[in-house]
Amino acid sequence: MADRTRAHVFVSGTVQGVYYRANTRDTARENGVDGWVKNLEDGRVEAVFEGPDDAVEATVEWCHTGSPAAEVDDVTVEYENPRGEDGFEIRY
Repeated sequence: MADRTRAHVFVSGTVQGVYYRANTRDTARENGVDGWVKNLEDGRVEAVFEGPDDAVEATVEWCHTGSPAAEVDDVTVEYENPRGEDGFEIRY
């Protein structure tokens, strides 16, 4: 998995109730990125993106804008060792 990157992302702002998770899933799949996305109780969205460096970076960059109705205030990214995510899902 040396050619894979894993980004653990936390997004704050108006990111719940605006289809942010669904749009994240669609964007990740279009970019060929594996992982998951979920809402947090504090109003943020948490996501993990795993895949080729450029695809992960493109997906992280998308998070700064997000879905059309979102208003992103901050994106925090922590890079971790890949864990072999397979597919992309919305977690509840």
